[in-house]
Amino acid sequence: MKYDILIIGSGLGALECGYILSRHGMRVLILERQQQTGGCMQSYPRRGAHFDTGLHYVGGLAEGQPLHNTFKYLGLLDLPWQRLDSNGFDRITICGDTYRFAEGYDSFTEELAHHFPAEREALREYTDMLRRSDEDQLKALTQPTAAEDSLTDWMFSTNAYEWLHEKFSDERLINVLSGASLKMELHKETLPLFTFAHGNSSFIQSSWRLKGDGNMLVSKLADGIRANGGEILTGCEVTELIEHDGRITCAVCADGERYEADTFISNAHPALTCSLVKESTLMRNIYKKRMARLENTYGMFTVSLKLKKGSLPYLNHNKYIYSTPDVWQMSEPGQRGKGVLVSCPCADDQLDILTPMLWTEVERWADTTVGHRGEDYKAFKQAKAEECIRLAETEIPGLSAMVEQIYTSTPLTYRDYNLTPQGTAYGIRKDAAMPMMTILTPRTPVPNLLMTGQNLMLHGLHGVTMTALFTCAEVIGREKIKEII
Repeated sequence: MKYDILIIGSGLGALECGYILSRHGMRVLILERQQQTGGCMQSYPRRGAHFDTGLHYVGGLAEGQPLHNTFKYLGLLDLPWQRLDSNGFDRITICGDTYRFAEGYDSFTEELAHHFPAEREALREYTDMLRRSDEDQLKALTQPTAAEDSLTDWMFSTNAYEWLHEKFSDERLINVLSGASLKMELHKETLPLFTFAHGNSSFIQSSWRLKGDGNMLVSKLADGIRANGGEILTGCEVTELIEHDGRITCAVCADGERYEADTFISNAHPALTCSLVKESTLMRNIYKKRMARLENTYGMFTVSLKLKKGSLPYLNHNKYIYSTPDVWQMSEPGQRGKGVLVSCPCADDQLDILTPMLWTEVERWADTTVGHRGEDYKAFKQAKAEECIRLAETEIPGLSAMVEQIYTSTPLTYRDYNLTPQGTAYGIRKDAAMPMMTILTPRTPVPNLLMTGQNLMLHGLHGVTMTALFTCAEVIGREKIKEII
């Protein structure tokens, strides 16, 4: 059987593309190398509890906000969402002092202006910039030439760290504004202002948690794809894409099965996607080498805690806790354990703690596989987990005594399960000095091979959704996407 669309991988971007295109009447096939769909959106069970790998909270779901209409179209608004505290959905603690992020741009400004009155006007200009970043995304999706123009837009080519220091004179406020950005890589030399704005703006509009685990979201999309006539096959690892007469004609899997399609979409890392095209008249080696040389963002170390029953009341907000006054140091060597995100799932007696982890910290185990890394790796993870718990305990007194079970993951875990180079948490590192080289479009040199996912323009649940819309626009046109959003 020949399909209209064949999608490699089943992460969020792949599932969203599969849902949109199957709903538009196309025969869709998704091939997933693992036995479980979802990529970083999936959860895993341990002793009766389910722990998320990448889903912690999402912004902009309320009516009139960036994700509302798209999630409604995808059927995801039907899931049980929990709105976080409007007077402090994120709490930023830097060296013992805590600041709240309030919901709504005006409230956000006034709350921080209370602590930094001399910066009130600069804060207004900051939130105006955040508004513009959302508007630019919508324009890029709905206007015929805006998607191309946006890649050279000033926000892509402006360094976030430098812009913040030009706008604000108070160094502490700069760190507070950057404090909720452990959900991106704060890299001083490269981070574009647009990436920084995207990672903050929608959450200020409204922040939400799923009352349940990430598999609920994955199942909702997968069920919708099947209801639309699409297929999802697990345990099918694509090892090669065959090109003939300048087009990809079929995908070859590790078991020898071949699947034909008119259009192919890869949710894999661009370097991996290129490696699948063994012989090509259009995808030249210079392009493949460029994809392979692109730098990746750091990975994350995750501590998932199962707590003793009733030991910790549910926290309807996130805590970002730093023992250093400079939160931008988190992407530098030697900063281990100095900053954590503490997130409380909408489940009984669970807590997640996340902190950046560089590849160099785990590189000595790079040649090992899951479950076979040795006792020194276990000791490394235990020491790292204890560091994270100690820092979290400065804001949650007695946390250590509440812990019943600890489960951890490192960039090696993400590399092995999701084939992400060096276990990158946020995909390819975007560079304000080279936006055209590092902010990728869905297109490849082969006209019927497209890409999607966090490695292209934007990362995170919101960013991957927007990127999936860009990918689908290449297939069904921008007018159809405009109807969705």
